[in-house]
Amino acid sequence: MNKKRIVIAGGSGFIGRALAQEFSARHYEIVVLTRAPRSRKDGVRELAWDGVQTGDWIQALDGAAAVINLTGKNINCPHTPENLREITVSRVASVNALAAAMKKVAPPPCVWVQASATGFYGDTGDRLCDESAPAGSNALANICRQWEAAFANAAVPATRKVALRIGFVLGRDGGALPVLGRLTKWFLGGAVGDGRQFISWIHLADLVQMFVAAVEQENLSGTFNAVAPNAVTNAAFMRALRRVLHRPWSPPAPAFAVKIGSRLMGSEASLALVSQRCAPQKFLAAGFQFQFAELAAALDDLCR
Repeated sequence: MNKKRIVIAGGSGFIGRALAQEFSARHYEIVVLTRAPRSRKDGVRELAWDGVQTGDWIQALDGAAAVINLTGKNINCPHTPENLREITVSRVASVNALAAAMKKVAPPPCVWVQASATGFYGDTGDRLCDESAPAGSNALANICRQWEAAFANAAVPATRKVALRIGFVLGRDGGALPVLGRLTKWFLGGAVGDGRQFISWIHLADLVQMFVAAVEQENLSGTFNAVAPNAVTNAAFMRALRRVLHRPWSPPAPAFAVKIGSRLMGSEASLALVSQRCAPQKFLAAGFQFQFAELAAALDDLCR
């Protein structure tokens, strides 16, 4: 019996690796589309793609159970006009490339799960945003709006579509947590700015199960917030991280210092200073069971 196939575009990164491992354990055939394919010993097949043009990789979509698109330039860079343009193009172009490819195969994938981000809502302050909240007006919100519009406009009537607005992902081997953990161990684990900005976080294990649900539950379609149910302020997040790493109180980092430090590190200060308070209302309504609904349990699992 042939295995069901899942194609993960942009699947060589932090989230993609976790998805490949989980779906492999569920006995799917895994194909990863990546700019730098390599041979692997775990049974995952990698194919070359540039995120723009169609190519031989189209064959992997033919009759696939699902395609998952994680492609996009990392936002952890200075948000210059040129970098913002590259961030936008890398996301929109990959959606358009997959849409064009699906028109050339029969049957097309049963479901298309598309990554988006909670940046869609802009700076929310302390306002709680479910999936019905409008888009924000800052640079990343504009990018997410274009990204989701390309996905919404993709004419693939035979394919179920699910978009996941992913929050601040916590994992051992990628994302921002290892960096924050090192800073905290060096006694630099204070709040950022005034510390009142919200972080809509999610444990990687729960995010992976959200992708599994999106693929396997045929009643799920539309846009979902991929976050834990309990967003916390930056001050509360750093306090919880200090607790699990056994570090004392640390002084806050003023916003101006964060901006200078981000510039020196080649990062973007607004990623730490903007508030995003989001709720996974549609996943909760669908009965999704969180393994880590509380931040303390998530950090205990990842840091101990």
